[in-house]
Amino acid sequence: MKKIATIITALFLLVSCDDTFDINRDPDLLPPGQANSTIFPAGIAGLAGAQGSYYALIGGFWSQFWTQNNTSNQYKDVDQYSIGTNDYQAAYAAMYDALNDIRTVKQQALAEGNTKYFLMATVLEVEASQVLTDTYDAIPYAEANNTTILYPKFNTGKETYDLMIADLKLALSKDLNASNGDNPGNDDFIFGGNMENWTKFGNTLLLKLYTRLTEVDPSLAQTGITTLINSGAEFLDVDAAMTQFEDAADRSNPLYETDRRQLNTTGNLRASKTLYSYLQVNVDPRKDLYYGAGNPNNQGDFLNSATNLSLVTLKATTPFYFISAEESYFLQAEALVRYYGGAGAQAKYNLGVAANFTKYYGSAAAGAAAAKPFTDPAGKYEFPATGTAAQIEAIITQKWIASFPGNGYESFFEQNRTGYPKVSAVAQTSESYVPGQFAISVNSQTGNLFPKRVVLPNSVKTRNPNAPALKAITDPVWWDVN
Repeated sequence: MKKIATIITALFLLVSCDDTFDINRDPDLLPPGQANSTIFPAGIAGLAGAQGSYYALIGGFWSQFWTQNNTSNQYKDVDQYSIGTNDYQAAYAAMYDALNDIRTVKQQALAEGNTKYFLMATVLEVEASQVLTDTYDAIPYAEANNTTILYPKFNTGKETYDLMIADLKLALSKDLNASNGDNPGNDDFIFGGNMENWTKFGNTLLLKLYTRLTEVDPSLAQTGITTLINSGAEFLDVDAAMTQFEDAADRSNPLYETDRRQLNTTGNLRASKTLYSYLQVNVDPRKDLYYGAGNPNNQGDFLNSATNLSLVTLKATTPFYFISAEESYFLQAEALVRYYGGAGAQAKYNLGVAANFTKYYGSAAAGAAAAKPFTDPAGKYEFPATGTAAQIEAIITQKWIASFPGNGYESFFEQNRTGYPKVSAVAQTSESYVPGQFAISVNSQTGNLFPKRVVLPNSVKTRNPNAPALKAITDPVWWDVN
């Protein structure tokens, strides 16, 4: 896993071809505006590299997209739920390294009155912090990346959510037409300076934060979501993604680079029976696009021949999605089900399914045509006509499928929040196993308990006296009350 740090560093090479880019310069000494053009793209690349490698790998296992090849040991600690304090320390460090760049831009933008960069930096700060707090629970947020504070305090998960919501609302309230200084352009790897899309990104992220609270604080979730929607806020209808990857060493999609190129093997990740069986029973054509030849075995089963397990398909140029269009549609669909009597939810749900098919069929028209047999009346994924629970289950199940391969951490969070996909009452070897239901890894080191978090790394515990007491990997984060 040490090679992932090299990948993240190499992603910075994608940032710029001119001589103004120098990641070794002290950002505090940069002249006005230079934090935007030099540090901002490095921050985007750093966040994409960390989330798209470390957390994508863990999320893919714990969302049961894939399992460890039974002839390999590379990811055995993840598959058997035994990640410890000495594992994945670089993941945490890489996220905060990238956040340092993003917060430098935010600080300079605020000082200059550059409301455009202030919004962009805030959105990315909150997006990365949401992944961190949903993974670890308590994290440094209010005092993080402050050079005057040697030991930043840890905000609780609830405090972090309150702060993230407040920060997003503030940034979204700024007048972008009154922005001073530089305008974003090629340094914006996500939207190329399109501020309308950045506003939609911020709104969609705010919707996600409120949605994550539906079980732990239903009143705040409802008030936040309905206020946002009733205000006329627009949400993403395009991907918030980094797309600049190339099929070349140290320049490809972080998950591909990590698992395929750096390890010089294609056989580490094999299909989990969970997702594979669900796609198979529904004759979903995405099965053959997600997985190669062969038949899947039990999730986490090292005992059977690897030749019976389908290889996971990864590609070098796959974008990294901070929030995809389909995730946006599914978030909107759930909000409409919960708080608006379901009016319009089916349309958003169908758009979400079609958006994911579009990624594999090349165009919106082709994607919609491929998805139509599944969402039309009597289709296998037809949106339930009634029943809040049934409708939410359908939405979360499709969000789960659409999170493959690089956003499995999000579907892991959603399964913890909602309980969907459901957990199987029987082993996957049983004839009564229901395809698509979650099952404990056969090599679980936690008994019959699923992982609920990643434990804080030892490097944090030993260096920051404010770090909270260690929690077990099976202890839920604060909003997980199921």
